[in-house]
Amino acid sequence: MNTMIGSAKKYWRILFLFTTLFSTAQSFAKTTADPKLEKMPVGLETDFALSSLPPQLRPGATVYLLDPAKGYYIARKGWNGFICFVMRTAWEWAEFRNDVYTAISYDAEGARTIFPAYIDAAAMRASGKFTALQVRNIIIDRIKKGIYKAPAMPGISYMLGPLMRTYPAKPDQHNVLTMHMPHYMFYAPYLTNADIGNIPDGQADGPFLVHPEAMFLGEKKAPYGYIIVPAGEKEAAKIVAGNKVLLKRLADYRPYLK
Repeated sequence: MNTMIGSAKKYWRILFLFTTLFSTAQSFAKTTADPKLEKMPVGLETDFALSSLPPQLRPGATVYLLDPAKGYYIARKGWNGFICFVMRTAWEWAEFRNDVYTAISYDAEGARTIFPAYIDAAAMRASGKFTALQVRNIIIDRIKKGIYKAPAMPGISYMLGPLMRTYPAKPDQHNVLTMHMPHYMFYAPYLTNADIGNIPDGQADGPFLVHPEAMFLGEKKAPYGYIIVPAGEKEAAKIVAGNKVLLKRLADYRPYLK
């Protein structure tokens, strides 16, 4: 357990170091042949998606699952305004991979304003008609045109799953890591780390801001910025320990998910 938490701290430092460079980074995104996504087992995908939420919100949440041939669909209609899903395409990186798995949830405002970009990215990928770079360019263009809008009110995205496999870096870095790093994300459109008084010293013990699309839109023009607050060490350890069964199922499904 201590090893897991220590690894989480290390990955948070890596993430923090890279995200503080967004304002000066240049994009050298690459395109690759599309590795075909495989459909996750329904039960596993459902449980993984729900793990992003705190327990009290799971019974009433809407669950979206991914059909790799079509995109996201509602597998269970909820009633409390929260949604959850497993992200398989990180559109900002302009790269199609089949080894990205991140459980994400949004409140009603995030579902209304942020989730549509994920829905459209998945649908465009599923169609086979677009490259990963085209998908990113289309989404960025829609943001510029106001088709996708920033959250209009404060809100939260819970990412309390015991595991995530995704990019810990800025969108011109294409390494993918499996991380145990539950956290909270508060909507912070158009903000920067300077606005919240963050010091880019490599530490990730407090809140910091991420906004990958700022690389393409410019500082203070990124509608999907988040203030990230890592779960405390004891809370993170409790989350990981409480999800031992789910973690084993994920590792049995794909060995790199451990």
